[in-house]
Amino acid sequence: MSGVSLRPARSTDAGKVGAILSEFIDTTFWMPRIHTRAQDIGFAGHLIAQDWVTVAADAGRITGFAAREGAQLHALYVAASSRRTGIGSALLRHMQEQADHLSLWTFEANVVAQQFYVRHGFVAMEQTDGAGNDEGLPDIRFEWTRKVT
Repeated sequence: MSGVSLRPARSTDAGKVGAILSEFIDTTFWMPRIHTRAQDIGFAGHLIAQDWVTVAADAGRITGFAAREGAQLHALYVAASSRRTGIGSALLRHMQEQADHLSLWTFEANVVAQQFYVRHGFVAMEQTDGAGNDEGLPDIRFEWTRKVT
């Protein structure tokens, strides 16, 4: 992960952030595509406009992003070519440094994400049948709380 820096996203990053989101959807067999790629970029632009997004950049290339609103982690995605390099962990640690408590949802089918969050101290709190999310997929709410020393 040497050479990677974290910074607040700029409006000009929406295309790259949206492309990372689209790549995940396009390469994940269980994930239905319910929005167009253009809508993914628009969604990224919305998250950025709210000042919720931090990007990981390597030599100017966006390699991952996380979006947090208060204690709610809305998104954490890493480009396929940059996975398993520590970028996701760096983004998550950055989010944890800014809050005493975090909550997030991930899909039941996303076992890799579940393992990742558990390694970073998150605990599964609730499971649903997916009726409350756009994709209609069963999901799990995870929470993390900073340990008081």
